Amino acid sequence: MDKEQIQNLIQELIGKITLGTNKITVSGDEASNTWYSVEVGAPHSFSFLKNEGEAIAALNHLVRRIIEAKTPTPPEFQRGQRGVSILIDINDFQKKKVESVRAIAHMMGERARYFKSNIEVDPMSAFERRVVHEFLSDAADLETESTGYGPTRRVVIKYTGN
Repeated sequence: MDKEQIQNLIQELIGKITLGTNKITVSGDEASNTWYSVEVGAPHSFSFLKNEGEAIAALNHLVRRIIEAKTPTPPEFQRGQRGVSILIDINDFQKKKVESVRAIAHMMGERARYFKSNIEVDPMSAFERRVVHEFLSDAADLETESTGYGPTRRVVIKYTGN
């Protein structure tokens, strides 16, 4: 599916939820994600933003599954590779969340350098862990890995001293 078809799909789904028209813009690709920024009016935005954005995560999941069902799978995605990489952001909620996680990653990376040891970050969602891994991927003296299972899965930032 192209970007315009995805925009129409998002518009249709959100329109059914909010019973109104909303403004959707496609932001550029950022760290291998295509961002779809949606502006939702005040009475309906609370529905998406409550419970730490649980409804936004559900909408993202639903849209990805619909796109994957309508798009033939390229060979490079058939064996466990990442599929559709889009991110729907309502009223900049996800953008603020990413900035917050990057700030935590930066702070914990600096802590690992200062103490020259491994630092465990509090448990995070898969999306948040991915943000940390991508943010610290260019650091020559740090490595990241995820440890644990389920809701206790977390990122460990390791000082390598290179």
